[in-house]
Amino acid sequence: MIRVRKSAERGHVDHGWLDTRHTFSFAEYYDSEHMEFSVLRVINEDRVTPGSGFPTHGHRDMEIISYVMDGALEHRDSLGNGSVIRPGDVQRMSAGTGVRHSEYNASDREPVHFLQIWIAPAARGLTPSYEQRHFTPAERANRLRLVASPDGRDGSVTIHQNAFLYAATLEASAPATHTFDLGRRGYVQVANGEIRANRERLSAGDGARIELENLLTLTADGPAEVLVFDLP
Repeated sequence: MIRVRKSAERGHVDHGWLDTRHTFSFAEYYDSEHMEFSVLRVINEDRVTPGSGFPTHGHRDMEIISYVMDGALEHRDSLGNGSVIRPGDVQRMSAGTGVRHSEYNASDREPVHFLQIWIAPAARGLTPSYEQRHFTPAERANRLRLVASPDGRDGSVTIHQNAFLYAATLEASAPATHTFDLGRRGYVQVANGEIRANRERLSAGDGARIELENLLTLTADGPAEVLVFDLP
């Protein structure tokens, strides 16, 4: 069963400096039918104007992943980390017992467009930590490249949950496929372009819950970018 969540159905708030769309309930957006899915708590699609961003604030007990589609995002945190996240980079911050951080558009001329993803950890009170990896276009071309996992396999970032995140850039060629183990669920989020997920056509910003489906096949008629979550 595939349940589509169209882009226009998401929560939408325009703060001027930040244009954000929420797949699940977040901040002032509340939808009792879209609180979370499995351990996936947040998918926010954020567009931040040049020179603006999120000032220093705190989090606890959450795995936070940032995935940039366009532009550059500057990160600083209370652990002493500072970095710039660009397309192809995956950043993971485990908030654990508590961490404070800021995220700003690294450019004073170009906007930044990125996904902010929260996954509930398997345990509370973990030691806060940070990790960032780059995945080349070739690694993600026409295949689902593992970018986050519980054990950091295949060079992915490590998250404290039995969940897996894959990223792919697709062209009009051979399909990308993923097999879910019995009892596992999935979520597809289209970052750019248009794809077909099994029998469902999805466009940029669309998402889809996947349950009781063993095989996921993704095809595209033109350039597209997609994230796939494999969830307990």
